[in-house]
Amino acid sequence: MDFFSGEFFAALLSIIVVNIVLSGDNAVVIALASRKLPEHQQKKAIFWGSFAAIGLRIILTTAAVVLLKLPYVQVIGGILLLPIAVKLLISEEGESGLKEADSLREAIQTIVVADLLMSLDNVLAVAGVAKGNVTLLIIGLAISIPLIIFGSQLIMFLMQKFKFIVYLGAGLLGYTAGEMITGDKQIANLLHGSLSSLHWLIPAILAIGVVALGLLLNKRREAGHEG
Repeated sequence: MDFFSGEFFAALLSIIVVNIVLSGDNAVVIALASRKLPEHQQKKAIFWGSFAAIGLRIILTTAAVVLLKLPYVQVIGGILLLPIAVKLLISEEGESGLKEADSLREAIQTIVVADLLMSLDNVLAVAGVAKGNVTLLIIGLAISIPLIIFGSQLIMFLMQKFKFIVYLGAGLLGYTAGEMITGDKQIANLLHGSLSSLHWLIPAILAIGVVALGLLLNKRREAGHEG
């Protein structure tokens, strides 16, 4: 593929579109992780968390050829994403004594880890479009930085106005985890015929389970504070 050829720009546009479509859940986790910080730290967490996450995604994408050969990669990522989704729902009222620097660092770490786990679909899709062109990979993924940052800022603004969006966001993360699990080639091969309904049933169950567990843990914490 020649640099700056028509084929190059077509592939670059495809990579950008893929990131717009697949980065919606990444923007949600960035907004969720940042919403509890003081306002003056929220933009810092979003910027540095997004910047670090994209950097790691570029590295991971260049290794996509190897990842494609590994079974159960998406299953592991989906399972690891579930506790992150639940943690983002748990209220931290009464813990304001934490240092702001620690809270900012924790938010950035959460953003990086969650984005990395959720980027497997992006990685595989982008690697397929780029066809091994590292320059194209880096340019395409770098363009996604402002898309994710602006998207997360909008979502965070809406979450501050409408609290139920926090639970919808966590449910989306649970659903994404389920899709990662059922999307793994090894698992997908098992879910044929009579088990094909599990392709949507498992993500739905995990989405509901994340929200339900978050509500339960918050109620227990509130009861403990009242006691």
